Amino acid sequence: MFSLQYNSPLGIITIVEQNSKVVEICFGKKYTSELINTPTPLLETAAKQLDEYFAGKRKYFNLPIEPKGTNFQLKVWNELLRIEYGMTKSYKDIATAIDNPKACRAVGQAIHNNPIAIVIPCHRVVGSNGELTGYAAGIDIKKGLIALENS
Repeated sequence: MFSLQYNSPLGIITIVEQNSKVVEICFGKKYTSELINTPTPLLETAAKQLDEYFAGKRKYFNLPIEPKGTNFQLKVWNELLRIEYGMTKSYKDIATAIDNPKACRAVGQAIHNNPIAIVIPCHRVVGSNGELTGYAAGIDIKKGLIALENS
């Protein structure tokens, strides 16, 4: 697996590629023995698209992604991809959209485990009352991403 450390306005982001697909985008530096810190063409494309996103010029990502998770998690993450730039949905909205309206907590867990932040926009999910709720990278980063999309 190859990785690239990307300096975003909200802090360092690690982008990970495996088999010519983006498999992880996470806030913070990530070091494991499996990762080779080498910029590949795909990682450079991902960084360029993140640059455009943070500059307010990109609303949709065009990257080959392959998140790793359970069938339920994949279903939730695919639904997150349907949330438009600058919009939000609640955990209940997501649970209902995947035909499992009582699975709000499970949806929350799947969102917490989203391996491809920003591209799979888990930051666009809020509480039923519209309040910002937890975010794996921290609520301040979630606020920053939502503010960026609403500016």
